[in-house]
Amino acid sequence: MNMQAPQARASGATHTADATTAEESIAIQQEQAKFDSKAATEAAMQNTLLTPRFYTTDFDELDAIDVSSVRGDWDALIAEMEADPNKGHFKKNEDWDHVDWDGMAPALRKEFIDFLISSCTAEFSGCVLYKEMKRRGANKDITQLFQLMARDEARHAGFINDALREAGVAVNLGFLTQKKKYTYFRPKFIYYATYLSEKIGYARYITIFRHLEAHPEHRFHPIFKWFLEWCNDEFRHGEAFALLMKTDPQLTSGRNVWWIKFFLTAVYATMHVRDHQRPAFHAALGVDPDWYGHEVFTKTSALTTQIFPITLDIDHPRWAQGLERLQKANADLAEAKQQTGLGAWLRRLGAQARAAAAFVGLYTIPAKKHAVPTNTRLEPVY
Repeated sequence: MNMQAPQARASGATHTADATTAEESIAIQQEQAKFDSKAATEAAMQNTLLTPRFYTTDFDELDAIDVSSVRGDWDALIAEMEADPNKGHFKKNEDWDHVDWDGMAPALRKEFIDFLISSCTAEFSGCVLYKEMKRRGANKDITQLFQLMARDEARHAGFINDALREAGVAVNLGFLTQKKKYTYFRPKFIYYATYLSEKIGYARYITIFRHLEAHPEHRFHPIFKWFLEWCNDEFRHGEAFALLMKTDPQLTSGRNVWWIKFFLTAVYATMHVRDHQRPAFHAALGVDPDWYGHEVFTKTSALTTQIFPITLDIDHPRWAQGLERLQKANADLAEAKQQTGLGAWLRRLGAQARAAAAFVGLYTIPAKKHAVPTNTRLEPVY
């Protein structure tokens, strides 16, 4: 594939890894869009319960946040992000091994490309939301935070797209911004969902990184070498949302604890179902999806004790059983969607009912309660 180098931006950056703002990174990616794949973009455009979504919210409510009660931790976190420890990191270098895409097993190639497209879409979803908050806000504390997070997410998305282009596909991120459907979430739901997305993202990336560090023979693609610094960006973003929630104790108490439990259950269940759709990918990594899921859930649960007053009981006998039922119902639903006729419609209806029942079963498992620590800030230790 012939590729032309993008022209330098005002700051001199020609690669998303060196861009200092989300806008600069997106401009570089727009110049590369002529090489992007229609099929990859169409896959990223899908909106289902299992695919990443683009979100919008009440930006005025976000802009009204007062971080005075967490000022010390806030300023320390912002200073860490402004130092930009990962500037220039997310681009290929001598550690980027040759990838034999043509020699890759078809099932692995398909699932890995699906993984990369989904990851790229999820990263860019965060960039779009954060950039819009920066654009529409007037609160310096909040706009500064969201500008820094948008910068990081744009770099991540651009790096994944670089990896996809080697396989002859890529996502047209500018097209996604304009055409993908946006889902409205109230700010508190944005906090819960995005906080969990960032923390579980850290747990997922660090678990894979440590596993491949111990078993390099399973590192079938060089992008996994970049996961350590990547997951540290995710960790910092999660810390920011923990501090945002700490500014309003009502967000993590009373009726809102039921919403927290809902989002915990939904995020964990979605990850389980999605990962079981990629057996060849996990086999190539040398990872059992059930082991991997439990590791990620364990790490995420430990991390979320910093701000959430509950964790899910992932060792309860009903937990694994419920996830298995949900995964089976989802597989049956996907199969029924490929068929037509009254029988297929009834099978779809039955699978949807079984999936809903499995989710309710997971949600009704009693949660574990704990006291939230006074000091919210954490450091990555895994």
